[in-house]
Amino acid sequence: MVEMGIVSTGTWFPETYMTSEDIAAESGLPGWVVREKLGIERKFVADPDVHPNEMAVKAARVAIDKAGIDPMDIDVVLCTTEEWREYLLWTTAIDLAWEVGAKRAWGLDIHARCVTTIAALKLARSLMADDPSIDTILIGGGYAISHFIDLGDVNTSFLFNIGAGAGAMIVKRDWPENRVLGNHLIADGMMSRHVLVPASGSVRHPDNEALARGDFKFRLVEPEAMKQRLGEVSIPNWLACVDKALENSGTKRDGSPYTRDDIDFFNMSLVKPSAHREMLERLGMNEEQSVYISDIGHIGEQDAIINIEAGIEQGRLKAGDTMVIIAAGIGYVWGGAVVEWGPKA
Repeated sequence: MVEMGIVSTGTWFPETYMTSEDIAAESGLPGWVVREKLGIERKFVADPDVHPNEMAVKAARVAIDKAGIDPMDIDVVLCTTEEWREYLLWTTAIDLAWEVGAKRAWGLDIHARCVTTIAALKLARSLMADDPSIDTILIGGGYAISHFIDLGDVNTSFLFNIGAGAGAMIVKRDWPENRVLGNHLIADGMMSRHVLVPASGSVRHPDNEALARGDFKFRLVEPEAMKQRLGEVSIPNWLACVDKALENSGTKRDGSPYTRDDIDFFNMSLVKPSAHREMLERLGMNEEQSVYISDIGHIGEQDAIINIEAGIEQGRLKAGDTMVIIAAGIGYVWGGAVVEWGPKA
């Protein structure tokens, strides 16, 4: 196993936001439902004058500065900026690398919705294993999917927490801190066409008629089918990802395998509070071993990075902790990663 560690992280958020009261007024939902059921106190939303990859550049510069590295030392950029970005048919990784001064780097755009950061960690280590010359990788992207949320469509209320912002991290080969250990992903294509922006591609362009009908927003195509299927597989798939990621993490210093009992900090993408609590209970953990970013919003795949910074700030992620990162992306795909935080034991 190639050893790889997280050197630094960076985040950036626009100044524009919506409060729970704003969301309640626009959606028609009671305020207590927005706060308690959906878990939203406030969420950052996309400023029309600040674009997705531009936000990624801002977060990446923070991560580079915190790492204390020369951008020219970056070998590869794995760009997680979502498909809604400045231009279609555009390689954002190349733009991100150029804008931060990583002019030696080549790059890839990668997309697996909210599980992309976990997938990027897996891909980064695979690239290092394949090519010994790859030492330093920038992972990061911007997220402005709040543009696609129709607060008047209660069928998509599970998306109402989606906001805007950016996250980035620097990972290095043989870095002696914050080592990325195991990783695992599971996909279920049965729901691949259940959540769509109907008029957004080659099937239907976003022409005036489609825009007037609201088809350039997220729509739930088969609400009952998706709800039933998620109820059947979501928690089991998350738990399976956790267990397999732990299994893939090798052994501890004493030679024993990692198990759920070793998890100290739970880093979960923002979901409704009941699902967050259920996962903590299933893992035998409590809320003090996690963070819940109800004042930021769900920034897609960037939640993993945001939660690391929030965990450190709140004193819940500490040196010596074993952190599990989990997320799920529409389509659907679930992922889990294990990180040994702090110096190598």
